[in-house]
Amino acid sequence: MKAHPALTNGNVAVITGGADGIGLAAAHYFKSIGMEVCLADIDAAKLESASRDLGGVATLVSDVSQLTEVEKLKTEVYERFGRVDVLMNNAGIARHCASWSEYDAWQAILGVNLWGVINGIHAFAPPMIAQNSPGLIINTGSKQGITSPPGNPAYNVSKAGVKSVTEALQHKLRNTEGCQVSAHLLVPGFTYTGMIKAFLPEQPAGAWTSEQVIDFMVESVARGDFYILCPDNDATRELDNKRMAWAMDDLIENRPALSRWHKDFKAEFEKFVQA
Repeated sequence: MKAHPALTNGNVAVITGGADGIGLAAAHYFKSIGMEVCLADIDAAKLESASRDLGGVATLVSDVSQLTEVEKLKTEVYERFGRVDVLMNNAGIARHCASWSEYDAWQAILGVNLWGVINGIHAFAPPMIAQNSPGLIINTGSKQGITSPPGNPAYNVSKAGVKSVTEALQHKLRNTEGCQVSAHLLVPGFTYTGMIKAFLPEQPAGAWTSEQVIDFMVESVARGDFYILCPDNDATRELDNKRMAWAMDDLIENRPALSRWHKDFKAEFEKFVQA
């Protein structure tokens, strides 16, 4: 399968949250095909380590929740390279919260996970479109932004927002005359990233590696897929489809909110999944 034309030797990729996990795996792939890479992350030490690991790439410490810092990132990248062909709005955090507690965690999660994507789009989309060349804007979402499992509502809200923002962006891009930039929603499955390593020192059997996610992403954008819904070693695409269908049917069937986790619907859900 022929690669997407933006993924070409000499082109430029900018990755937020690029010092670890999926972002770092993407950087390794982009550099392996001869692209210039700029990593942005809030953790200076991790950025320095990632740059050494990659044999030296451009880096910038950046808090993506602040538009001024993302604008600074854009300015520095364009001054150095003159173009951006791939933007991965990938920075993300997770913190414990509940519906009416941990207000600061709500603010932080939405600031990075959702506003970080919005800020990236506002800063980079106009100049990328103006280049008049093929480009990719890839935003990292989550299955939690689709099925909304109980336990971390702020994270779910942030990733549901990323889904909506990215859908709207792609609609706008495809209806912009002469635009050669497309948007894509990357939805990883269970992936063993730095965020997970903090809780699980060894990779669980069910988890994909970050490299597997990037391989899947590259194949998906080559096909022109908008939704890059990754499986993992536990969840097949068929299982994901049933979980998503059940979640949407809560509205259609007027079931209780999040009925998949409601005791009165437990048996019915299990039967639906196994059918």
